[in-house]
Amino acid sequence: MWLPSREIDGVIIAVHGFNDYSNFIKDAVSFFNNQKLAIYSYDQRGFGDTRTRSRWSGWQTLSNDLTTFIKLVRKIHSHSPIYILGDSMGGAVTIVTMVKKDHPEVSGVILVAPAVWVRSEMPFYQRCLLWIAAHTMPWEKVTGESLEITASDNIEMLRELGKDPLVIKETRIDVLYGLSNLMDEAYRSAELFKINALMLYGEKDEIIPKKPVFEFYKRLPLKVEGQQKMLVYENGYHMLLRDLQAEIVMNDIVDWINDQAKSNFSLQNSRAIK
Repeated sequence: MWLPSREIDGVIIAVHGFNDYSNFIKDAVSFFNNQKLAIYSYDQRGFGDTRTRSRWSGWQTLSNDLTTFIKLVRKIHSHSPIYILGDSMGGAVTIVTMVKKDHPEVSGVILVAPAVWVRSEMPFYQRCLLWIAAHTMPWEKVTGESLEITASDNIEMLRELGKDPLVIKETRIDVLYGLSNLMDEAYRSAELFKINALMLYGEKDEIIPKKPVFEFYKRLPLKVEGQQKMLVYENGYHMLLRDLQAEIVMNDIVDWINDQAKSNFSLQNSRAIK
């Protein structure tokens, strides 16, 4: 929990990505606090410092946890607009949570490089190997060291993550299989995702491919009305909030939140006049 020193204009609940934990948002906190935005974050079940660390609890459980967390924050900030910021896997968890019939009420959602890489877009051999491994040796662990993937241009930050004991470095195969199930569910939910949303994606993202992300956005139901928009950063990587150009991204998020506040204010005034 990071609160601004002055009054609060809004609340962001930050939901971390795969193998990461609540600390992912720390570098952005001072920026958002200066904009009168309170920040809340938590370690998702199976990650960070949770008791089930390195185990997969199921996307339904992760979704229920987010719902519970939103309700708890709402009790503290009953009169402030609440926004969900889902990063990568956290974006997928946010999507599946917000398409439920009884989803918690929030003022909007920010999806940062959302993990919507559906299995049908993966190479055939990857799908087969993942299924076989998950059903025959789920306890085996893999690392991403041999993939030669660049997650960000912020090398110093990446080195810090490498030293952080709460960032998971080796992943069980059954956890990867569970993540794939979550990404599938999130991707299929596009048409049901009817909430004000801002999607952010980096052209240099080597973690989540462009095609499924853009296909997901095309299927969103409210983009034509302008209630759902997408920003693409030419020099952005997967970890947009920790890239060297992170302040540009954070400014865009604040501008969007301010636009939402203005729209809600105008709507309330128009109802009052009627």
